[in-house]
This record gives sequence, structure tokens and C-alpha cells, in this order.
Amino acid sequence: MHVVVNAAQSVDGKLATRRREQLRISGPEDFDRVDRVRAAADAVLVGVGTVLADDPHLTLDEEDRRVERLRNGRPGNPARVVVDSTGRTPTDARILDDAATTYLLVSASAPPERREALAAAGAEVVVVEGGSGTERESESDGDHVDLVAGIHALAERGIDRLMVEGGGEVIYSCFAAGLVDELHVYVGSMVIGGRDAPTLADGEGFTEAFPRLDLVDTERLDDGIVLSYEVGDGTP
Repeated sequence: MHVVVNAAQSVDGKLATRRREQLRISGPEDFDRVDRVRAAADAVLVGVGTVLADDPHLTLDEEDRRVERLRNGRPGNPARVVVDSTGRTPTDARILDDAATTYLLVSASAPPERREALAAAGAEVVVVEGGSGTERESESDGDHVDLVAGIHALAERGIDRLMVEGGGEVIYSCFAAGLVDELHVYVGSMVIGGRDAPTLADGEGFTEAFPRLDLVDTERLDDGIVLSYEVGDGTP
């Protein structure tokens, strides 16, 4: 599977404020670029923290792109994927509507009643055995979704190109697991600050070996710049 990570951050590397509130970092030109990247993907993945904070829809903005996908024999919108170890996605979340298929990757520790409620709300619940950590769940984390196993489960469901949109814990875990092939970062002309504000790659962090990135393109959009990288062999 080809995995593309896309994010927008401030000059000082923050995805949002320390309150983890939704923040507009880029503008219309970058929104259109993100829509193009989504249109090329089979599925778009976020962590449950992003769902709880932003209630995203993760569908395409441009109708022409939906039409083009349908003409090519693909669903109008890419599938949506939430990494949600314990099944915390609200049953009324926008991501569970019928605009696209939604996969919830949960661990075996997700209560059966939550799995049933989410399935009834429209999700395809995929139970993934515990393993590498992903989106931070709570102070007393239960089993985590193993992202490598989760990616394999998605591949078995026909997902060949995956776009990862965050948050920082999920992005870090993707790099730590050696899953990332491309990274696109919009750097907006603003400073957010805050030692507790989320960054592009949260989690434990790398200390000895680091993912190798090759800068392959830069593009000025709105009042910022998009940095595009290819990831060497995907391993730190």
C-alpha cells in the first residue's frame, strides 16, 4: 500500500493550539490541493482525537472530482478510516454518514456494546489486535491498534492508496512503523507556540534513528509553502 501523509502546521511546527482547538492554518489554494490529494486516495485516515476535536467529514469538496471518480468506476468519495482503539467515536459523528464507507479500526479492548452501536450507526468495525501505539487514548491506555495490522486489513478491503491526515500521534506511529511513502506539509505564516500544543509527529519521538526524507518539491500557496518529501525506505 502507498501511504501519503498530509498536514498543515505553523512555522514553529504546531498543528493546533495547546487547547487542541481547530485552527485555520492554510487558505483556499491549499484547501484545493488537499482536495486533489484526497481525490487520488482510496481512503483517508485520521485518529479518534481528530474526530472528537473537529468532527470532520473527510469528503471531497469539488463535485467535478467526485464525478471523475465515478466515471473511473470508483466511489464518489474515498473511504474514511478512524483509528479508535476503544471505540470512542460518537455515533452521531459526521464521518458515519452515508457519503462514503467508514472503517473504524478498534482493538480487542473496545467494548462489544460500543462496537455494536458504531456498526448500527453506519461504521464497518474492524477489530485489530493490540500492538504499536497510535492516537493517545487516555492516561491509562488500554490495548492499542497495531497500525501495521490495520493497514493490512485495509489492503484486504481493496485500499491501495491511503492518505493520512493526522493527528500527530497517528502520524508519528505511521513513521515509527515504517509505513510512510510521501509527506506533504503546508507551513503557514504564523506562530502558535506552547509546549503542550500538538506537533506534526507526537508520541515518544525518535532518539537514535530517524526517518530519512528527500525534499522533492516546494510550492507557494496562499501565504505559506508546501514542502513535499519522499520517504526513503519508510523505516526510522
